[in-house]
Amino acid sequence: MNAKVHYPTLPGNWWLKRPSYLRYMLRELTCIAIGAFAILLVFALLRLGQGAEAWQAFRAALATPLAIAWQLVALVFALYHSVTWFALAPRTMLLQIGTRRVPAGWIAGAHYLSWVVLSAIVLVLSGA
Repeated sequence: MNAKVHYPTLPGNWWLKRPSYLRYMLRELTCIAIGAFAILLVFALLRLGQGAEAWQAFRAALATPLAIAWQLVALVFALYHSVTWFALAPRTMLLQIGTRRVPAGWIAGAHYLSWVVLSAIVLVLSGA
């Protein structure tokens, strides 16, 4: 006897039905932008290694309105991705000191503090 297998179908907009699904899909979408920006950074290193002329041409390309708009979109996506990741961290990092659990706020706070400190170090090293 052959059992019939039921494969439920979902409409293409299933993720628009609940705010939590929408936030999940937006977070996943941010990964694409972050990956594309990482590839851009690899090209920056490539151009830097090709000499001053190639580097200046690359910098000029990054100064166009379209490139600036892309960088702003990538920044917004990176910020959203970071904030949502830091919100998830206390759920995924169950830390204990002895028999007591570290409060979720401390874990998230440590992530934010690290972000601020590292950002400040980058600003100081970049001369901004």
